[in-house]
Amino acid sequence: MWTNLGKLTDHAKNPDAVALIDCLDFQHPRFYSHGQMDALSDACARGLVKRGLKPGDTVALMGINRAEYLIAYFAIMRAGMIAVPINYKLAAETIELVLKDCAAKLVIADRERTRQVPEGVACVAMEGEGWDALLDPGPFDTVTPPPNGCAMTLYTSGSTGMPKGVQLSHEGQLWAVKKRVSARASFEDERLIVAAPLFHMNALISAKFALAAHASLVLLPQFDARHFIGAIGAFGVTWVTSVPTMMAMVVRETDALAAVDTSTVRYVRMGSAPATHQLYDAVHAAFPNASVAGGYGTTEAGPMVFGPMPGKTMPGGDALGWPLPDVGVRLVDANGAEVNEGELWMRTPANMLGYLNLPEKTRQVLTEDGWYKSGDVFRRDADGCYYFVGRVDDMFNCGGENVYPGEVEKVIERMPEVMQACVVPVADEIKGQKPVAFVVLRDEADLSEQAIKDFVLAHAPAYQHPRRVYFVDTLPLAATNKVDRGLLKRRAAADAARAVPA
Repeated sequence: MWTNLGKLTDHAKNPDAVALIDCLDFQHPRFYSHGQMDALSDACARGLVKRGLKPGDTVALMGINRAEYLIAYFAIMRAGMIAVPINYKLAAETIELVLKDCAAKLVIADRERTRQVPEGVACVAMEGEGWDALLDPGPFDTVTPPPNGCAMTLYTSGSTGMPKGVQLSHEGQLWAVKKRVSARASFEDERLIVAAPLFHMNALISAKFALAAHASLVLLPQFDARHFIGAIGAFGVTWVTSVPTMMAMVVRETDALAAVDTSTVRYVRMGSAPATHQLYDAVHAAFPNASVAGGYGTTEAGPMVFGPMPGKTMPGGDALGWPLPDVGVRLVDANGAEVNEGELWMRTPANMLGYLNLPEKTRQVLTEDGWYKSGDVFRRDADGCYYFVGRVDDMFNCGGENVYPGEVEKVIERMPEVMQACVVPVADEIKGQKPVAFVVLRDEADLSEQAIKDFVLAHAPAYQHPRRVYFVDTLPLAATNKVDRGLLKRRAAADAARAVPA
């Protein structure tokens, strides 16, 4: 089977079947067959070699989602080089540091992002003459990577400092692809949609799965709820990949949903964050023929950890399921003891090789016997099913009590009027930190700030109740389409500062 993550084409299947629908120009989408994607990736790999690049060299990618991005991504790995998708929304100085850290020999960027490439770093545009000159049509002998050979390096968001380069192997990522493809006999009738950025694991694994399974992929340049809905209707999407905040925006677009046929959608998958019961209900209503499920994965330990278990019924709601075969899971407390609620440690075939150039940080999260310390707090019920509680890093102390924002959010989200909630801390002279909440209500719902405070006081410890509640239309998205907690913290802090008398 596959040995190189960049070569996933199944040549035994119809090469003319649609592989990719690129919606860079939403009114004029571009269609690519599996055969064309394979040939273009070969041509790009030949072009990289022709430029003098060698196996093991690093090639960075910067740009919004488009066909050329994926073609170059697969080509880099086919040629035995290391692909480094970069978050182009990072500050200019951070991008420069990332390019130095990974020792990028070349950057392939869309025209707008070429302006962000530091002087002295070789750059090729993803369009026009630069792209045409890079392609060298013809067959290419895909490089067989060495054992534990690095396929790509994905940089963490960098919200708390310099991003860390997560080195991922061909073997580990191919395990995740094979796991998904082997789930059933054929996926050739499935059409996925991806609007998350291709510098993020969520989007990349969906793209690889679509090509490996000989399915097709609708690729949006970035997330826009109305374009997302329009593409589902226009192209008969059967499989929606997303994060909860994206779907919360989608279900609010009732007019757009009413204008398209959503009955083709058979699967809605919401990864990267927990979702409320209300959001699940709203998604079920919007996509009546779809099974709706959450998911959990990390860049460092792979995109697949939990799932259904034969003979057991998924509890629903925020339940993530049971550990997959080949996946080891432990819940560990601060003293290293195994508990039913604690930090999740994972050992999967997709575990990272380590953080690039950061051996000490690697040792902090990756044990000698291969366990990755996720920094996520989980609980396990009596049936062995796992649930996400919150991030260790998000925990704060209020009057001597530890507060996990995720626990408070779940209480607020039990209120039928609430679609989503995000709890963040603000500084307090007496308590140290205290919780405040940003809340998105369901359409036409009416709820007061005091009602939310009273509900939390009645259903949780008093120290968890939000001292302020801000009602918002949507929760802001970070570059990875997760909730931007940092922005909400800054908004809450600014409001608290204004409230303090001069």
